[in-house]
Amino acid sequence: MSAVNDTKFNSAVFLLTGIPGQEDVHLWISIPFSLMYVISIIGNSVILIIIKADPSLHEPMYIFLSMLAVTDLGLSIATIPTTLGIFLLNSREISLNACFAQLFFIHLLKCTESSVLLLMAFDRFIAICNPLRYTSILTLPRICKMGLVFVLRGVSVMLPLPFLLQRFRYCRSNILSHSYCINHDVMKMACSDSKVNSIYGLCVSVFTMWLDSLLIFLSYVMILKTVLSMTSHAQCFRALNTCVSHLCAILFFYTPMIGLSVIHRFGKGSSSLLQIPLGYIHILVPPVMNPIVYSLKSKHLRVRIIRVFGK
Repeated sequence: MSAVNDTKFNSAVFLLTGIPGQEDVHLWISIPFSLMYVISIIGNSVILIIIKADPSLHEPMYIFLSMLAVTDLGLSIATIPTTLGIFLLNSREISLNACFAQLFFIHLLKCTESSVLLLMAFDRFIAICNPLRYTSILTLPRICKMGLVFVLRGVSVMLPLPFLLQRFRYCRSNILSHSYCINHDVMKMACSDSKVNSIYGLCVSVFTMWLDSLLIFLSYVMILKTVLSMTSHAQCFRALNTCVSHLCAILFFYTPMIGLSVIHRFGKGSSSLLQIPLGYIHILVPPVMNPIVYSLKSKHLRVRIIRVFGK
């Protein structure tokens, strides 16, 4: 297919990419992707249903976990269908408007997930560093307000992205690097000056992901300082053990995302061997692993899951 020239937006298309050079085995590759998709949908849905149905789980930690499950569900729904479309049906075409809509929701959900991880770090900080005021600080109305503020932050900073991209004419190769649309990838296809988009994208990353990760890091510095001051080793271990699930969620989310961001900004297309797997890992792994890790580490949640499926 020829590259996209000065065609109108409603008729121009991008071509999504599966795994280059492995087109003959795309059908087989679709099996683990389909399995991970099903696990992410079922796992996060089960967590949401159990937390909603059990009043004893209507606590700040589990409310934040339900927020994380919602964002993971949204991320799976926004990305995996186009990925499976490539592997199962070789359906690579995506219109510009559909691509812009997909990248908006992907970046919004990633920003929201980063915010939820920050809220969960705040929850652990209060629980360990100021346990006597835990229930008075993290009230349900305050949790709802914090969640709403972070969702509005995500919408306000991500909404300009598709409109900024619509200003361009796309006269270069229309083959994207991933099986879904993201800002950096689409921006490379433009033949116009994208300096404004690059600066805005960097500012958005600093104001959202990087700021959140810095605040999470500072939260854990304070948590570690408090834990090390405890005289009882058993108490110290119990406090750190409550953070394990959250630390795993942070690693699942930030590690591949930061690696992919660095490659997009500085790799200049020379690191495709890293770019392709990181692109799938940062989309697939958090929605799949988060419900598994939290179900294994949370005794209350694990007991209720066993009770539901053990009937």
